[in-house]
Amino acid sequence: MSLRHSNPIPQGLLLLAASLLAFAASAQDVLIRGATVHTVSAQGTLKDADVLLRNGQIAAVGRGIAAPAGATVVEAAGRPLTPGLFAGLTAMGIEEVSLEPSTVDSTLAFGAQQPPAPAQWRPEFDVTLAYSPRSNVIGVNVVEGLTWTVLSPASVPSGSFVAGQGAAVTLDGRYDAVLEGSRSLFVNLGSAQVALSGGSRAAQYMLLEQAIRETRPGGAGDPALLQPAGREALARYLVGGRVVFGVNRAADILQVLALARRHGMQPVIAGGAEAWVVAAELAAAKAAVVLDPLVNLPASFDALGARLDNAARLQRAGVVVVFSMTGLAPHFAHKVRQSAGNAVAHGMPWDAALAGLTANPAAVFGLGASRGRIETGMVADLVLWNGDPLEVTSAADQVWVGGKPMSMRSRQTELLDRYLPQATRQP
Repeated sequence: MSLRHSNPIPQGLLLLAASLLAFAASAQDVLIRGATVHTVSAQGTLKDADVLLRNGQIAAVGRGIAAPAGATVVEAAGRPLTPGLFAGLTAMGIEEVSLEPSTVDSTLAFGAQQPPAPAQWRPEFDVTLAYSPRSNVIGVNVVEGLTWTVLSPASVPSGSFVAGQGAAVTLDGRYDAVLEGSRSLFVNLGSAQVALSGGSRAAQYMLLEQAIRETRPGGAGDPALLQPAGREALARYLVGGRVVFGVNRAADILQVLALARRHGMQPVIAGGAEAWVVAAELAAAKAAVVLDPLVNLPASFDALGARLDNAARLQRAGVVVVFSMTGLAPHFAHKVRQSAGNAVAHGMPWDAALAGLTANPAAVFGLGASRGRIETGMVADLVLWNGDPLEVTSAADQVWVGGKPMSMRSRQTELLDRYLPQATRQP
């Protein structure tokens, strides 16, 4: 377990946090004054600018905004202010301890012994129903500047490479955290799934075509891959629905784009180790790529073309790039901003990398009208940093989710305070 704070928290920050939390339960305005505001919009970066928060939204952005009567004023003193960061595709709130099955709700294991078998495909499986905002993992990530995530089901050991459905959730502690318009179907393809498709990746597309035929009137044969609820669920994604395809090999990405085009799906590529090879085709299809920019080794034969400038090449080709850590484990989600910094080190513009953690994921997952930018009317998900947010040595001084100041204490900081010996005066 990594413990971020190695030095005592400055007294000023403790006072700031205390004053913000005192107003958390009220509807008072908050004015963040004198920040370097990275709007991630056409306005670009505003120096010495102010942002006014009211009723959970951004009420004003500009210079010289007068503090309303009774407003809480936060003096930013030039520090960077960004939109809240996207945590990536994770199992946050549906996986607490990875090796304790009773705390892992991201997978469905019906009939996993001999896949595929009749009625094993369950696209109606929805992991958001298991979401718990009380997970300790959430607080650990919020203090690192992450304010929302997309819950993703996993294929293994489900017995089906059609893993199920997920959606975006806000990380402000509420139980009704699912964000409307973000629901997606997750389908994982490639060599890692061949055991679920009779030993050949070609059969993955054959079975998908069969499942799609079953959604049409009279299309369900006997035996069928889908149950009635599954056919209803899958049918919703054949009329412009968002389908996240976990796939890495360039040839497979092209097959996915063709499948999506034939059947009216809105494809999103997750993984995309070789996406740079087919960047032009991805741009033409308006298919976003969710990737980990640190993937540069051929961990499988599907990723022989992995390279560190994947994100930069895709961005130059006009592909919308979103950052996420490899795998769904929520315990490492906070490292995503470090990964974005590595993308900058390998040729991606800084502003584009920040967009990959803010505006881009919001747009890809149907939330672009409410999140991901610092503009009037947007949800007030904001982070005030003590340095460059894409630098590993920087940290969040304060996080707001929906205008509410979040506690900057987590399970990790509590363990640090409990077990790290306090400095003592030496004789």
